[in-house]
Amino acid sequence: MSNDEAGNNPTAEQPIEDINDLIGQRQSKLDAIAATGNNPYPNTFRRANLADDLQTQFADTDKPTLAEQVENGDESVQVTVAGRLMLKRVMGKASFFTIADMSGRIQIYCNKKGVGEEVYADFKTWDIGDVVGITGVLFRTNTGELTVQADKIELLTKSLRPLPDKFHGLTDTESRYRNRHLDLMTNESTRNTFIIRSQVVSGIRQFMLNERFMEVETPMMHPIPGGAVARPFATHHNALDMPLYLRIAPELYLKRLVIGGFEKVFEINRSFRNEGVSTRHNPEFTMIEFYQAYADYHDLMDLTERLFNKLATDILGSTELTYQEETISLKAPFARISMSEAIAQYAEGFDMERIDDRDYLADYVSTTLKQQVKDVFGAGKLKTIVFEETAEHQLRQPTFITEYPAETSPLARRNDDNPEITDRFELFIGGRELANGFSELNDPADQAERFRGQVAEKDAGDDEAMHFDEDYIEALSYGLPPTAGEGIGIDRLVMLFTDSASIRDVILFPQMRRKTDQ
Repeated sequence: MSNDEAGNNPTAEQPIEDINDLIGQRQSKLDAIAATGNNPYPNTFRRANLADDLQTQFADTDKPTLAEQVENGDESVQVTVAGRLMLKRVMGKASFFTIADMSGRIQIYCNKKGVGEEVYADFKTWDIGDVVGITGVLFRTNTGELTVQADKIELLTKSLRPLPDKFHGLTDTESRYRNRHLDLMTNESTRNTFIIRSQVVSGIRQFMLNERFMEVETPMMHPIPGGAVARPFATHHNALDMPLYLRIAPELYLKRLVIGGFEKVFEINRSFRNEGVSTRHNPEFTMIEFYQAYADYHDLMDLTERLFNKLATDILGSTELTYQEETISLKAPFARISMSEAIAQYAEGFDMERIDDRDYLADYVSTTLKQQVKDVFGAGKLKTIVFEETAEHQLRQPTFITEYPAETSPLARRNDDNPEITDRFELFIGGRELANGFSELNDPADQAERFRGQVAEKDAGDDEAMHFDEDYIEALSYGLPPTAGEGIGIDRLVMLFTDSASIRDVILFPQMRRKTDQ
């Protein structure tokens, strides 16, 4: 390792004075380039090859070394690559360095003879983190590493700040979230996480298009928050002098489209909920929501199994994956049990004979579960609390929970045999909810009654209860075909696919408290 390399990779323990000194040194180098009349930030270099493409194309380790190529008179392969300088070994008249581009890394060999004495002298002043361009020929070193022998190198962008230690990367969790650019530069696992995230989103989109769903866009600012039970973010439109709310879900707009004749629609959307921040929750999140006419919630459970199977097979190569040291199987079919069956299985000391007894449920919730019980809570709400507190976290393998109470499902269709429950499911994997779907409520009178019930809960102090949406009731009165709809949390799905413990690990820029507020 050269002195240049060692001095440009500060560790987390380096004093701020040392880092400032390194920044000053780099600024001086930039000033020296400008003093020569050269543009220190040129934009004339054009890359022709990516590192990973070359590594894949020339993966044969039996390919001759450079010396053997010269001896055999083989034709050379000319390439042009560019990226960030990540490793540098200066060895007198010749040097090796490694660059990283969007696809991966590749080693570069340069010497005075190849690039010229003046350029080589300049190269020795370049720092880890600089962006460089290289033209040269491919060869394989004696150790078998694919390498570009440079005949031209160029400094494209000067990095004025030192990168984190190349051996340890950016390890502090908060620093990784706040400085995602550095995290991506130095941590291969982070890069892989967001590559998989991109593959998940594109895979979902292609699956839905293949199922003949139409992708649409709906408003992100709503005059009335709706589509889910959650507390919204409020804002104000000055020109219209009216309050607006960042959407908590696109549901009510998407169902308007089904009413209008777009019978299979989906939206990969950003939604916002003014709730706590945790390993499972971020105020701004990504989900897909979709609706299919002439289908019920059973059809969507089947579709969800097919979707998860295909994503896992295409992206991970298997329906078996490991999440937090636990083996999860995404092979269909997934388990399907009712909420009551889950309570019977997991709620200790619960008397199933009294599962619909409001007084018994209230006592169990307050005494056994130590949760607050409000007068407005009916048996359905209390039953849902029992499930969430006792069973939800124990649903490790993919499990559809069905038969949710109508009281906690204000947009779902009532079951034909039991109007106290709905034709609804939630999908749980690894103890957390990943999807929520149901046969849609298309009776405008019933929907209006449910909205009034939500308004009563809001008046009683529930900030997450829904408003009464008169425009939606009017749209519904034109006739919503028998329809089923579902939402899938993409962030949580990516957590599963990348074995990430926190939702912040799979969001490029998670919401965080400002440093000045700490």
